[in-house]
Amino acid sequence: MKVLIFVGCLCVPREGLGDVQYIDLTNPFLRKIPMAVPVFSPVSPGGANGALNADLADSLSRMLDFTGYFKILDRGSFLHDPTSGNITQNRISFQNWTTVGAELLITGGVNVQADELVLELRLFDTFKASLVVGKRYRGRVQDQRDMIRRFCAEVIQALTGNQGVFDSQIAFVSNGTGQKEIYVCEFDGHDVRQVTKKRSITSFPAWSSDGRYLAFTSFAKGPAKIYVRDLKSDLETVFNFSGGQIAPAWVPHRFELTATLSLGGDQEIYLLTGGGKMIKRVTNSPGIDVDATWSPDGRMIAFVSKRAGTPQIYVQEMGSNRIRRLTFEGRYNTQPSWSPKGDKIAYSSMAEGQINIHVIDIEGNHPIRLTYNQGDNEAPSWSPDGSLIAFKSTREGVARIYIMTAYGTDQRRLLALSGEQSQPRWSPNILP
Repeated sequence: MKVLIFVGCLCVPREGLGDVQYIDLTNPFLRKIPMAVPVFSPVSPGGANGALNADLADSLSRMLDFTGYFKILDRGSFLHDPTSGNITQNRISFQNWTTVGAELLITGGVNVQADELVLELRLFDTFKASLVVGKRYRGRVQDQRDMIRRFCAEVIQALTGNQGVFDSQIAFVSNGTGQKEIYVCEFDGHDVRQVTKKRSITSFPAWSSDGRYLAFTSFAKGPAKIYVRDLKSDLETVFNFSGGQIAPAWVPHRFELTATLSLGGDQEIYLLTGGGKMIKRVTNSPGIDVDATWSPDGRMIAFVSKRAGTPQIYVQEMGSNRIRRLTFEGRYNTQPSWSPKGDKIAYSSMAEGQINIHVIDIEGNHPIRLTYNQGDNEAPSWSPDGSLIAFKSTREGVARIYIMTAYGTDQRRLLALSGEQSQPRWSPNILP
């Protein structure tokens, strides 16, 4: 059981900070802000060891670098003595930091007594020589990642106005055991955990809005059936409908979901309770209707249909049932994922034998391709703040989970496990 204790804020002079926009999230040509993160300093003599101080600073640097917002500067260029203990505003020579190009500076003070860790962290604007965020955390030494994660969320909140991704997780499918099972990891690939042990084909993970429930499809009992797992109690509900059941998608902020059922042989989308009861049929057309994704306000779904002859993405208003076609470029567009801000839909598109990730606005304008000439790239899933997209790629030969910014930059592998990984699904911010 974690015993992490948030102690409180350090003194933060707020005047003059509210009108500063450090990071413009709407800018596709976002300039990375140079940031310095020196090795943390002991608060008291003998209070912490050098290895721990460096590990804490490295962990924080990696987490913030993951966002794609910052250029973390090489410590070899610093005009700074890491043993000096100069971590507070009145003891920092800000000119030393601006000289090496740092626009933001994070300092840390560490104190360890027995198994207790006290961590003081501060974010400074070096040009204004001002404190932006200051926090103190107290807990066990093994809680250090949680402390770093919480402070990173505070940094992103201060610089962007959004909570960021640090309290989120990613569910995905892996066949490392010889069968496809659902796994979960933290936002950056840390702490991988196997969720299902069906010893069958298990796929289509889907998070509820509160992160408590994970829905998925499994062939463990014969034909494909939808399961709903309560992640707190590990209790499961299995849906009982005739025919196949695939692609669950939770209604925002409700214990309801859509799924594709083959009740009469034709694949159509239905609205169901989280307990597996039928509410209503949503789509009704010849050909498949599958892969629903909900708008953040719960008023619309986007889905894939072959009603025009080839797989294309459509949008349906749930109140009026009005349907309009969204994609017209390309003959094979699938796997839509609605952005958390509600303004865009990411999807997979096949052209010339290759699958790539595209993004389009919800009116069907300005489709933009995000991946190029690096194997097949598909199954996009937005981070909870809309700044990043997780996806599957075969650019290394075998399928792996990758991350990129919402504009297609900073593409990098999330993790590498045995077997292949696919179908990433990003959770809301749910970690304590």
